[in-house]
Amino acid sequence: MPFWIELLVSVFLIIGSIFALVGAIGLYRLPDFYTRLHGPTKATTLGVGGILIASMLFFSYHNDGLSLHELLITLFLFITAPVSAHMLAKAAMQQKLFSVERTKGKPWD
Repeated sequence: MPFWIELLVSVFLIIGSIFALVGAIGLYRLPDFYTRLHGPTKATTLGVGGILIASMLFFSYHNDGLSLHELLITLFLFITAPVSAHMLAKAAMQQKLFSVERTKGKPWD
């Protein structure tokens, strides 16, 4: 395996891991549901996307062809994560969940 492929895969793995870590820390540290929703939907989605791109590069090189499985998984993830976050936020608004004072945009008031 050439050095530049290993370097590219390593870079994508590290970037993806950093994004996933930031998303997990955000999920743990943020004060209410609405701000916690950004952790898994923004940073963790990019983290998993980076890891899947690294996997796509690795297996495309070893199988002598383009690996479309990982590309389709990444595309599906990038499409469904914002939709599911929107549905969760709408359900939380319907339930009038607790939010801290700094969270803006309370349409039920």
